[in-house]
Amino acid sequence: METKYATGAVAATKARQEASTVFLAKVFNWMAVGLGLTGLVAYLAAEFGLTSSIARSPLYIVLILAELGLVFYLSARIEKMKAATATGLFFGYAFLNGLTLSVIFLIYTKSSIAGTFLITSAMFGAMSVYGLVTKRDLSGLGSFMFMGLIGIIIASVVNIFLASSVLYWAISMIGVLVFVGLTAYDVQKIKEMGEQGIMSQGHEAVQKGAVIGALALYLDFINLFLMLLRFFGGSRD
Repeated sequence: METKYATGAVAATKARQEASTVFLAKVFNWMAVGLGLTGLVAYLAAEFGLTSSIARSPLYIVLILAELGLVFYLSARIEKMKAATATGLFFGYAFLNGLTLSVIFLIYTKSSIAGTFLITSAMFGAMSVYGLVTKRDLSGLGSFMFMGLIGIIIASVVNIFLASSVLYWAISMIGVLVFVGLTAYDVQKIKEMGEQGIMSQGHEAVQKGAVIGALALYLDFINLFLMLLRFFGGSRD
């Protein structure tokens, strides 16, 4: 009898792991598509001269406010919207973010942007693997990293007025650590969503869960990339 129960427990564990793997694949696929869209829009906007026009007009501020509003709305209301709407908003955010991020092509060389992207991918991949395989509960780390994120935002606003180079580099270094930590935390949280049975809750729940997970990882990657670009980006001047 004990052997029967043990076999059943092993089968249940294996089923949870398989479901988690499938869900993680969905999340990473959506994240990759979002990053691809952002990169393509940013590159084309810069190549066709749209970036220069946007950066010199009030439209740039409008775009930033629009994308901030969009990401907060999606995060807060996703449970009450249809999966197709959530997916559309995610891609809308990725598109707008591509327009605003296209300004990096005015500041940094293309080769340094590509190099930094590769460095970011390696760091993001390493921390994703850590988040997947570690047995340590990263909930405490996630809370600590979130407090660090709030501190970065406040310090960045203050430094607009101080224009301190020392504070700028301190924010950049702390920012790298924060988004590296958040990557591991978010991947572990998404893995747990898969293990807790989200794949059995129907297409709508799975799709919305994959979108919100993809958004979290997308934001981790983009922000880590921007922080690293401060260190590895070569100026066009």
